Amino acid sequence: MFDEQPQVKTDPAEAGPPLSARETWAVLYRHFRPHRGVVALGALFTLIGAATGLAQPVAVEALVNRLSDDESVTSILVFLTCLLVIGTAVESVGSYILERTAQSVVLDSRRSLIGRLLRLKVTELERVQPGDLMSRVTSDTTLLQAVTTQAVVSAFSGGLTVVATIVMMAFMDPVLLGVTLGVIVLIGAATALVMPKISKATRQAQEAVGSISTALERAFGAFRTLKASGAEEREVAKVEEAAREAWRHGVKSAKWQAVAWSSMGFAIQVSFLAVLGVGGARVASEAISVATLVAFLMLLFYLIDPVTRLVDAVTQYQVGSAAVARIVQAERMETEEFDASPPWGTQESDATPSSGESGTPGTPGTPGTSRASRASGASRAKDAAVPSLAPRAPAPDGARPASVTFDDVTFRYRPDLPYVHHGVSFTVPGPGMTAFVGPSGAGKTTVFGLIERFYEATGGRVLVDGEDVLRRPLAELRAAIGYVEQDAPVLAGTLRENLLFAAPDATASDIRDVLVRARLDTLVDTLPDGLDTVVGHRGSKLSGGERQRVAIARALLRKPRLLLLDEATSQLDAVNELALRDVVAEVSKQVTVLVVAHRLSTVTLADRIVVMDAGRVRAVGTHDELVVADPLYGELAATQFLASS
Repeated sequence: MFDEQPQVKTDPAEAGPPLSARETWAVLYRHFRPHRGVVALGALFTLIGAATGLAQPVAVEALVNRLSDDESVTSILVFLTCLLVIGTAVESVGSYILERTAQSVVLDSRRSLIGRLLRLKVTELERVQPGDLMSRVTSDTTLLQAVTTQAVVSAFSGGLTVVATIVMMAFMDPVLLGVTLGVIVLIGAATALVMPKISKATRQAQEAVGSISTALERAFGAFRTLKASGAEEREVAKVEEAAREAWRHGVKSAKWQAVAWSSMGFAIQVSFLAVLGVGGARVASEAISVATLVAFLMLLFYLIDPVTRLVDAVTQYQVGSAAVARIVQAERMETEEFDASPPWGTQESDATPSSGESGTPGTPGTPGTSRASRASGASRAKDAAVPSLAPRAPAPDGARPASVTFDDVTFRYRPDLPYVHHGVSFTVPGPGMTAFVGPSGAGKTTVFGLIERFYEATGGRVLVDGEDVLRRPLAELRAAIGYVEQDAPVLAGTLRENLLFAAPDATASDIRDVLVRARLDTLVDTLPDGLDTVVGHRGSKLSGGERQRVAIARALLRKPRLLLLDEATSQLDAVNELALRDVVAEVSKQVTVLVVAHRLSTVTLADRIVVMDAGRVRAVGTHDELVVADPLYGELAATQFLASS
């Protein structure tokens, strides 16, 4: 049903304006906060190491004075050696603590993002490129590790060290301090101008990396088609272009980072020359001693490290802010709620989606219409259009078959698209088999999407067991449903893992039973590792018919009360189709079965057939009744040589 579910892929980066500096810091602190105690410990070790370094120029000044007075310098040399050893050891421990914490930050961020992305609404995932979302989990989160720990600590420890160094310089000679600060401030101001350029280039580079993932995911998702079409070179060119784009922006970011680093290094070197010249003149005029000049020069060289850390912290912030913006954009996408449902009678506005975030363009529905009013449909319920509505009281839990009712349902995928359903109404009391037939684009597959709440009706009501699906917890709703999709997806892994995907607690006896019912037992017996045979990426080692049988077995193993089969036998041969048709007929005695089919041979024995056309229900009846009563169904049946003589 290629024309039923339009998928417009856009970049989530277009979902909203870029983050402000305040918002960026708030997000960074959110990632940093659970680890603030450990980071503080790492910062303490870093400061201790910096303090040992600051003591060295003072010790050198004393050493020069003792040499001038012909005094012993052994004790000072021992003291300097101890400072060096202690400082190096302490800083190493601090560095390890911070690096370990940085990895923990990345882990937490990835766990949070993965948990959210796998709970996205179907409408959200259909408007983005999955490859780009994957790059946010892998590439963008990696950039957090530096900015949330090293950058914070570098800014803190580097700032304190700079202040302490400047204070010591002021005590030694205010004149030389003024010369030093004048040069550093002048060049530092120029350096600050390139920082936004680093952020922009990094953001563009990360978006290009996302494009690489998108291009590869697209190619691997249709790998056989790619090869059969001889499209390798064209697809390679597309991926290479994305890689070149990432390279261009990465080089641009590196260029501006090099400018920032070299500018500060240049500032320190110019300061050294200026201090050497002015200081030499002051020594000649006996304003300061040689020992003071030497100690001041050592402090100036020592200033290189904290200034470098400050520049590094600012640079990492610019790089990290680009990653943070992309992560936040993904986090703002709407997710489903599985554990909560609005209480009866609650008026919940559409302006506050279930995820707690603002609405997104991809959310179907009519703006300004409350979810509760859409769910109840009180102002426009048309009971006359539905001859026998199911009871409205919530059904008790149990194994009895589910009932399904569509009450004047209208639906469109997005506000800018035409309606797919135009007042669809029907009732399926259960058990038994109900088939949905009609031309492509009639809205048949969309019926299943609305029952599963992959989408929410724009108007009217969708009821399961007499209860509006909008008011029912998703976990409870979907636990009662077995769903076989049109393309019968099989996941990478073993055959056993695929069967247990929807029913992880199923027993060996249950598995054997569904294998026989889905006619998979013979296949399993021929596989080298039986149920533990790896089926390949998307089940590539299985035939199309085998994948469909695996999907059917997986749904049956769930022991559903409502079974949804969307073209579930389209790739089966006549023998297996006939066998599975008998299985479905048997299952329908205890379970409510809804079937979407183009091949009418699979539904002629259905208890009822719903004929859909252009988003409307045009007729309901048995095969024999519809062949006579409905021209469209009669034409479909005649085309497939199923009309009675």
